Amino acid sequence: MINSNDIKLIKIKELEQKYPFVVSFFQNNNLNVEGYEESTFIQYLEHFTEEEMEEWAIDIKKLQEDIVTYINEMLQFLGIEDDKVESITIVAGYDKNGSKENFQTITINRSEIVSIVGPTGSGKSRLLADIEWTANKDTPTGRTILINGKIPDKKWRFSSSNKLVAQLSQNMNFVMDLTVREFIELHAQSRMVENEQEIIKRIIEAANYLSGEKFDLDTPITRLSGGQSRALMIADTAILSTSPIVLIDEIENAGIDRKRALNLLVNEDKIVLMATHDPNLALMANKRIIIKNGGIHKIIETDDEEREILTELEKIDSIISKLRANLRKGEKLKKSTIGLG
Repeated sequence: MINSNDIKLIKIKELEQKYPFVVSFFQNNNLNVEGYEESTFIQYLEHFTEEEMEEWAIDIKKLQEDIVTYINEMLQFLGIEDDKVESITIVAGYDKNGSKENFQTITINRSEIVSIVGPTGSGKSRLLADIEWTANKDTPTGRTILINGKIPDKKWRFSSSNKLVAQLSQNMNFVMDLTVREFIELHAQSRMVENEQEIIKRIIEAANYLSGEKFDLDTPITRLSGGQSRALMIADTAILSTSPIVLIDEIENAGIDRKRALNLLVNEDKIVLMATHDPNLALMANKRIIIKNGGIHKIIETDDEEREILTELEKIDSIISKLRANLRKGEKLKKSTIGLG
């Protein structure tokens, strides 16, 4: 965030470098700063004569206040404030019977994967809603959500653009008449990224890295398969979304490379919460939250024994993937594929 004292010290060229969108503020207010790049905004305003200020209705004090407001609002809209989410902490509340949950606190850090396990209707969605709403003992569970160890700013609740959680649902159906390129461009432009073409290239490469079937930027998004759509949205969320937390529901049914998808999100510093019934995915997580009767029943850290089990499960998964690929190709399945001679 920026304040009025910062405006007095920062040169115009530095403002434009750090906040490229400030150029729009100058243009919208008919302020030609060319030749004043080495001056501060205050120094620039002071060069106007009294006659010019009267003729052009220049209110120096208001412009000083407006530029601070404009920059801070744009930072919030774009989700690029300096106060990044390093961790979230869930403070225990109550289950559906009003009994205290079986833990005190759980902290989840950036680049950490946590799986959420429990039967349908157990309360997985309520946990997500508490995190998304940054609950402060004011939801049915009575939980409290801390960001970076503190009660969070209300912006996480009320900002329409600065979302804490990005959700990737099981079903992805596009209805817009756009190509993949146009879809990514729209998102990139809404985020006012400087290196738009580079971002587009990264997203399509990442999406094809996840998808079993390749597609290109000229493909209409309505023609993407379920797996391709899911791959595109995961890549877009990882690279362009400003939401620090990503919730993925039933990724086992996504038709994509699940391990690669998780690695992509983690490498982009996301906190990943993953609702799943798949033991492969559950054990890929650093820890898993067990939901029962509307409350967090227990928290299990993935230990060395479970990692050994995961290694064996991945071998089985690899065999199944090969068999699936052979079926798609119309080939006859062979015992040798599963090591039976």
